[in-house]
Amino acid sequence: MAVNTISETGGPLFGTRERGPTERPIFARRLAAADWAETAALPATTVAEPGALRKARKRGLNRLGWLRRLLVGAKRAWCRRLWGMDIHPTAEFSLSTKFDRTFPIGVHVGAHSYVAFDVRLLTHDRTRGLYLHTRIGANCFIGGGSLILPGVEIGDDCVVGAGSVVTRSVPPRSVVAGNPARIIRSDIEVGRYGRFRTADATESRLASQGLA
Repeated sequence: MAVNTISETGGPLFGTRERGPTERPIFARRLAAADWAETAALPATTVAEPGALRKARKRGLNRLGWLRRLLVGAKRAWCRRLWGMDIHPTAEFSLSTKFDRTFPIGVHVGAHSYVAFDVRLLTHDRTRGLYLHTRIGANCFIGGGSLILPGVEIGDDCVVGAGSVVTRSVPPRSVVAGNPARIIRSDIEVGRYGRFRTADATESRLASQGLA
């Protein structure tokens, strides 16, 4: 299927359709060439041998993953190119994530990290006149509804529990949760996007039982 059709003048051809047995609209967007080059140069994700592990069935919005990837890619490019945010090309986030645009250059998200729905990442405090850099390291997972306050640095390989209010920096390989967030586990081992090493086996077991 053709994707990202671009006109000869460099503009997107919105509404272009592919002709074939089944017609699908082609959603085009204009992304900086550098974004595409950086993403294409990244190594492919390692996957298990076919049949080794079972995956949960795609339900709900998961069935529209291709569309989500397009929209997130467009938002990532918009944040980086227009606002100057430091978001790694492999970082993923929900479309409802709120990055502080009052001091956008203070937003930093590392490689292979995931920022979930309704997370707010702040870089300024009007009451104290602060404009600070807020950093999320590599291989982190930031749970839904969390609030990351200005100047906080979250180390590599961290997991932030849903609904947490992170008021101080977090050391690498930690799980934090609560309001204010506190360390509840240390020296954890996670892979890309903060996924625990046992997550694939757990998912496979639930899928085999028909529960996922």
